[in-house]
Amino acid sequence: MVIIPKPNKTAYDSPKSFQPIVLLNTIRKLIEKVIAECLQFHIAKNNFIHPSQLDGLKFKSTTDAGVTLTHIIRSGWIKNKTTSILAFDIAQFFPSLNHCMLVLSLAKAGLELKVTSFFKDFLVKRKTNYTWNESSSQMFEVNVGVGQGSALSPILSALYLSPLLYILEKRLKTLKIPVSLLSFVDDGLLISQNKSIDILNSQLFCSYNILSSPLDKFGLNIEHSKTEMFHFNRSHRTFNPPPLDLSPLGGPVLRPKNLWKYLGFIFDRKLTFHQHIDYYSNKAISTVKCMKLLGNSTQEINPLQKCLLYRCCVLPIALYGFQL
Repeated sequence: MVIIPKPNKTAYDSPKSFQPIVLLNTIRKLIEKVIAECLQFHIAKNNFIHPSQLDGLKFKSTTDAGVTLTHIIRSGWIKNKTTSILAFDIAQFFPSLNHCMLVLSLAKAGLELKVTSFFKDFLVKRKTNYTWNESSSQMFEVNVGVGQGSALSPILSALYLSPLLYILEKRLKTLKIPVSLLSFVDDGLLISQNKSIDILNSQLFCSYNILSSPLDKFGLNIEHSKTEMFHFNRSHRTFNPPPLDLSPLGGPVLRPKNLWKYLGFIFDRKLTFHQHIDYYSNKAISTVKCMKLLGNSTQEINPLQKCLLYRCCVLPIALYGFQL
């Protein structure tokens, strides 16, 4: 970070307005992007990332997570099974990543010693302090956290979560609990399929209980207030499943909902997507109306600019989730 003071004050400058101009170090950001590209290539080559992990990787998006979930639901319907989802959120995910654990994950991924040594010097035993006006605190070590705006944070978070998902999957298989996983950054899903709602609730309860132990060892915690449950069932009869009580595990009592929003997709239990289409159609129409504000008092934007705005701003909104 380079700090350059302002030029000599003029008569119009008050003492309080004298502030330094901060120039961001763009070279550091470029280097981080280069390192992130190299990590992406190496991780994809070694297949280290868990198959159900759809975050932090190139050519992966929320649409992939939505299409995967929709495919699982429809595959269950072919077998006349209801698909139940238990969605959980990891509290303060990026600021909670332990640096020592992250270095171990890098070594586990098969990276060379000099690469892991670089990240150890880059992350471990970092120091910082807080400044308020003219007062500054003492320097103290920061052994957790990855900058959320950094180019390295997506791939580093994916590397951090991958061993956790493998451990959880192995424990579920050992206990013979038929629950699958799906992860997108700090939004995780526990997915179970069965013909009985009571069996589904018991499987999700057990898997939620198993989840807390490996998360705690990785220095992470579930934000129970954001935990949600949803059942996908295409029965034409009245569908009123019982609630899932997670209070013995520190969670809430989850009652079934008519709609569930996940990664911007609005799901209903029959996958008709009526509410999803209504929401994004209205949003697209509102965007078109706002385009009239672009221009000046004497001349509007020309047709070519309107076409470009429509293709860049309106169509992505109107077609979001179309693949589902």
